[in-house]
Amino acid sequence: MVRGVKISVIIPVYNERETVAETIARVRASPAFHLSPNECEIIVVDDASTDDTAEVVAALAADDLTLVRQPRNQGKGAAIRRGLEAVTGDVVIIQDADLEYDPADYPALVAPIASGEATVVYGTRAPRFDGMRWPHRAFNWLAALLANLLYRAGITDEATCYKVFRTEVIRGIPLKCERFEFCPEITAKVRKRGIKIVEVPVSYHARTIGAGKKIRWWDGVVALWTLVKYRFRE
Repeated sequence: MVRGVKISVIIPVYNERETVAETIARVRASPAFHLSPNECEIIVVDDASTDDTAEVVAALAADDLTLVRQPRNQGKGAAIRRGLEAVTGDVVIIQDADLEYDPADYPALVAPIASGEATVVYGTRAPRFDGMRWPHRAFNWLAALLANLLYRAGITDEATCYKVFRTEVIRGIPLKCERFEFCPEITAKVRKRGIKIVEVPVSYHARTIGAGKKIRWWDGVVALWTLVKYRFRE
């Protein structure tokens, strides 16, 4: 149950004109939004898109949706950090605009926080990882293994987009990420503070690079290095 909990959804976007409107529609249709009417907000951070993503979002702006425009392209991590400055809710959900994840999972993701069981929740795609190519599966396995070995995280999916936080928890963690290293940095810093990560199963269907997926192999290398780096320094 998430009634009475104000939810802030941060959607970092870069050149997602084909999917961003549908993503916003799905977020608005989430049961979590209907359980807490007028207590949910969507913050879309456009990372200086070169297509008309920002214009598509601007046309959908309403009381529940704020568009923030980055002055230059800086990456997903920087967009999330910018979005955190604008949130007013009790709980923050990170949502990609690529339709790989289903906002219908919001109630299950927020429930452990609303009940007081957790302050950080990850949506795990394991063990199925529907549609994911084997190199990406291998990376996800290795990222979770490193997080468990280095930080005793006890998780099955470190690289999941669906990361949910009590607002004061994530705002209390100084982040330096620019690109996709947001995931390993926040995982490392959450665990170094002794905060438990609770996992909830979520639905997932991977998209391909041809369909617009932006993460590349070198982002995986940086992510793994980030896990190692923060084990030994703040």
